[in-house]
Amino acid sequence: MQSQVAPGQSRTRLKALVVGGGIGGLAVARALMLRGHDVHVFERASTFGEVGAGLQVGPSAVKVLYSLGLKEPLHAVACAPDRFVTFNWQDGRILHNEPYQESFAAYGAPYLTAHRADLHRILLDSAKDARLTTGKQALRMQSMPHGAAVEFEDGSTAEGDIVIGADGIHSAIRNSLWGADHPRYTHYLGWRGVLPMDDALALLGKDAAELHRKNVVLWRSPTGTMLFYPLRSGKLLNFFAGRYTDDWAEESWTIPSSQSELLAAFDGWPKERLEICRLMPEVFKWAFFDRDPLPRWTKGRATLLGDAAHPMMPTLAQGAAITIEDAFALARNLDHSSDDPAGALLNYERERIERATRVQTLSRLQFEDNRQVPPPPPRDRTWIFRHDVTVA
Repeated sequence: MQSQVAPGQSRTRLKALVVGGGIGGLAVARALMLRGHDVHVFERASTFGEVGAGLQVGPSAVKVLYSLGLKEPLHAVACAPDRFVTFNWQDGRILHNEPYQESFAAYGAPYLTAHRADLHRILLDSAKDARLTTGKQALRMQSMPHGAAVEFEDGSTAEGDIVIGADGIHSAIRNSLWGADHPRYTHYLGWRGVLPMDDALALLGKDAAELHRKNVVLWRSPTGTMLFYPLRSGKLLNFFAGRYTDDWAEESWTIPSSQSELLAAFDGWPKERLEICRLMPEVFKWAFFDRDPLPRWTKGRATLLGDAAHPMMPTLAQGAAITIEDAFALARNLDHSSDDPAGALLNYERERIERATRVQTLSRLQFEDNRQVPPPPPRDRTWIFRHDVTVA
């Protein structure tokens, strides 16, 4: 299947099968296509799209998106918050105040917030020349000496030079390579949603409105938190609320919830924040599960990236960023050693696994810190932001 490509591109043109059409799958598709590879993305849903709310994109990931030629569309929809401010849930005391843009300028790119669906659309548009197939639920994969294959639930099979498992926390490719894992339920439930910025700010006083319009704002109590930040050029406000619970819940990002369930979980919180909860037209919840880092991601002609490789607690807001870094590093390693795909995938793993494991572990430690009363200051993330995978 391997063939030569034009000068200036990769020495060998590979056929890459990417399982999963989320942010990670489309980012690696874009990165591979820019290097002249043939990419086929398989998505289990019936359409390519992304549900959910906001995400935070630190400088290390923004630098990748710039290198993928996406700077202009990214800034057309993203926001650059001024600060990250944490308040006591009850009396409004400032617990932490961290400047973002002025300090992050040293890292070569800003700190951005974006609607998950907006970033997904940008990546989908950028990968439109790849083969994109929906309604394909992967069952298992097989790595062979000179290629790899994916078998799907409908009985069909696809063959290529490499397989990239970008199919999320319930990855069929990871299970095929290493067997099913046993995640640990953390007894933490989260609710998320998005609402019009002006509607939300109308409930707040002028000073509070400006605070929420321009910053990442966290309200912390002994039993939970509420987090707000701007999206879509300031037109939307992202909302997250999380609390500790003894209730069991399913591991999913898209379980429908209700305003009444959300309000009951935060009974006793100040009226202003509960009134914002009442504005939510649609509320989803998810349970936080934790996983131990994998010792390996790659076997033969197959590898993993993103949540399939290193699902992490969202307490450092690094899941999407590390995934985007993975995509660039994987494509670059294939570019350097495309005549030895299995070796290139191992080089990708060697480059990425220590960093991803460190972030995954730190996210777990930060979650445990947050359970303390009062919690200690946030752990240092400057080493995460300083990294530049595009010049490695």
